[in-house]
Amino acid sequence: MAARLLGIAFVTGFLAAAAVGPAAIPLLRRLKFGQAIRDEGPAWHAGKAGTPTMGGVIFIVAALFGAFLLAMPSAELYLVAFAFLGYGVIGGLDDGIKIALRRNLGLTPLQKLAAQGLLAAVFFRQYVATGFSTALETYAFGRVELGDAYFFVVLLLFLSATNAVNLTDGLDGLAAGAMLLASAAYAVLAWYGSRFDLAIFNAALAGALGGFLLYNAHPARVFMGDTGSLALGGALAASALLTKTELLLVWLGGLFVIEALSVILQVASFKLRGRRIFRMSPLHHHFELVGWSEWQVVLAFWTAEAVLAFSAVAWAIGR
Repeated sequence: MAARLLGIAFVTGFLAAAAVGPAAIPLLRRLKFGQAIRDEGPAWHAGKAGTPTMGGVIFIVAALFGAFLLAMPSAELYLVAFAFLGYGVIGGLDDGIKIALRRNLGLTPLQKLAAQGLLAAVFFRQYVATGFSTALETYAFGRVELGDAYFFVVLLLFLSATNAVNLTDGLDGLAAGAMLLASAAYAVLAWYGSRFDLAIFNAALAGALGGFLLYNAHPARVFMGDTGSLALGGALAASALLTKTELLLVWLGGLFVIEALSVILQVASFKLRGRRIFRMSPLHHHFELVGWSEWQVVLAFWTAEAVLAFSAVAWAIGR
């Protein structure tokens, strides 16, 4: 029964995204929502300039359609949908400013941080009001009750997840495929933990990302933009909070962690030692610069995330 319903949710999300794409992409192109490419990125990425961005709306619409069509209305469904859509709106504002001003920078770091923090605070308030636990699952020492201090766990997860997914979104299909795997893993974990509506949401999101990859895989016809990457990070963090796998997210979403760490280590090394560790960060650019093709990097990174995500699920279920 579980496999069948989650499969239906996956297929619904996939078909919805596949159907929305042909309408959304020409519209984004007519609105001149073209992607600006970073000057400091690999030189050959310049050819991607002008590809429609804000394509995250495709899988946002598709995932929400599939989830609300098949799941029962519940607090967990509304919370994850709030995080998913709310962070997508912040990303949309960021993308909109970039497009309007024809530059690669949208919201300032302080503006983005304030918006993300405010949304985390609203999420936490509703999370507590609906009776979800404020205990942190430490595994080795059981659950530690944090009370109001749990807000800092919520804030850290949302800030970390949204920015890590955003950093990973640098090659055609990379972030979408990696998040498809993470969402599929959370669909299994949520169902195993009797969070059935959350499981359906994640299955629908995984399917929607599969449909989005029809247009986002190399060579991409559309990019997700911050609209998509921040929405995905919001869904990832909310799923970890609602399944009480806050610390396990570091393992389950390991690819996103590695990508973010590569940037942190690169910046720290350059500031402290005047030397770079990688040819370029995030890490996917390093592999491009040592001679890997874009598809080679993406497939290798998808494989790594698949191993990380499903080994984390197997450990969590088997412990």
